[in-house]
Order: sequence, then structure tokens, then C-alpha cells
Amino acid sequence: MKDMEIIYEDKNLLVLNKSRGVVSTRDRENEKNPTVEDWLRQNFDWSKKLNRGGVVHRLDKNTSGILLVAKNKNVLANLKMQFKGREIEKRYIALIEGDLPFEGEIFAPIERSTYVFAKWAVGVNGKEAWTRFRLLGSYEKDKKKYSLIEVNLKTGRTHQIRVHFSYLGWPLVGDKLYGGSLELLDRPFLHAFYIAFRHPTSNKFVKFRLEMAEELKNLLKKLKVKSEK
Repeated sequence: MKDMEIIYEDKNLLVLNKSRGVVSTRDRENEKNPTVEDWLRQNFDWSKKLNRGGVVHRLDKNTSGILLVAKNKNVLANLKMQFKGREIEKRYIALIEGDLPFEGEIFAPIERSTYVFAKWAVGVNGKEAWTRFRLLGSYEKDKKKYSLIEVNLKTGRTHQIRVHFSYLGWPLVGDKLYGGSLELLDRPFLHAFYIAFRHPTSNKFVKFRLEMAEELKNLLKKLKVKSEK
């Protein structure tokens, strides 16, 4: 497994750039591929003492972007508490199939699908899920319309962005599991580009931003621009 890119490091935490195709944590015993957790344990002694190697939250296997890692138990507990209290802000960039409005909010509870175990779905018995989005640009290719959006998660349910937009008939480009076409991309066009939180030791508000992966930038260049912010 190649090294993870470290965006920021101090004595209490790491901010990583997770590549596509890499699982965040080793939650399944049958996981055959190396994970971020494995990489941390192999490279840092402090990681061996921590649950999930210090990984604070997860990104889907094929979602790229910012991943937060704690270096000790106190910092890990603090950051997890901030996540639980919805004090940490996470933003994503996604390319959606369809012509979306300028901005909007989605309130729809999410539960595990009763038909496909690997999927999640909107359902009356699910947990509260709240997604905000705003339009960054409208694109077109071969008469098909696409919308580039910034997504702000107010809750952090599994596959939340993918489930919510698929439910409304706007699947992510490349998201085969939730009905997206593989015509342009072989993985969901989803990138965690921003995170903001209170630093556990200094109590200062910190934020980190990360550019899109090159493959995503290159895809946008192939589309016809209808409008951009």
C-alpha cells in the first residue's frame, strides 16, 4: 500500500488525503485489501494503542478526500464527541446526474436496505438524515445534464449523500450501487474537500481544504459548461 498524503500534522492529530479505492478501517475480518488503519499501525507506534488506529470517522472506499486521525485516546474521544454533537463541519463535492436547483435541503431518514445488504435506503424506520447542497456548476454531454454541487452534511449516516440524491432521482455519476451510470467514471464522483472543528487541545477553530483529485478535475474538463459559479 502506498503512503497516505499527510495534509497536516501536530503532536495530537493528523489530517490525511485518502485516495479512492482505500477502505478507512478494518471493521470486517474478511477485508482483504490494506486499509488506512493498517497503514497507520504499520507506520506509527501510537496508532497501535488506539481503536481503529486513531481514525476518527470514515469515508467510503471509493470516496477520496480529507480523513481525520487522532494520536491519543483523549484527542480521539474529544473529536468523536464533536462528531456526535454535530460540531464538526464536513463538506463534499459531488457530480450528480440531472439538472439541480440552485440550492436545497434534504430531510429523509436512512435505514439499511431490506433488499440488498450492501445498500442503505430512505425509510420510515431509519435514523434522521439531513443534507444541504448548493449548485456550483451545470454541465452537459451528449444531451445529458449534470450538476456539480457542494454538499454539507448535517448528520453522518452511512452512504448519506449517495442515498439522498439517488432517492430523489439524481444519482451520483459513477455510483453503480445507487443507480448512477459508469459512462463517465468508474467510481462515485464524491470528494471530501473541507473539514472544520475545534482543536482538542488549543480549543481554536481550525479548518482544512483539499483540491479535487486529478481524475475528477479531468472529467469536468470533458464536459460542456452550461454555467459555473
